[in-house]
Amino acid sequence: MEVWLSENIGNIIVITIVVVILALALRSVIKDRLSGKGGCGCGCANCAMHGKCHTAKK
Repeated sequence: MEVWLSENIGNIIVITIVVVILALALRSVIKDRLSGKGGCGCGCANCAMHGKCHTAKK
C-alpha cells in the first residue's frame, strides 16, 4: 500500500485539486441559478427568450 501511494502521490494531488476546482465552479453555478442570475452575465434585456426563463414573481 505504501509503495502504491508513494508512486501515485502526484496523481492523487492533481486529481484532488481538479475535484476541488470543479466543486467550487459547480457551487458558483448553483448559487447563481438560485439567485436568479443568468448564465452569460450580460443581462436578459436583449435576449429573445428573456420572458421564458425568468418569469416575474407576483
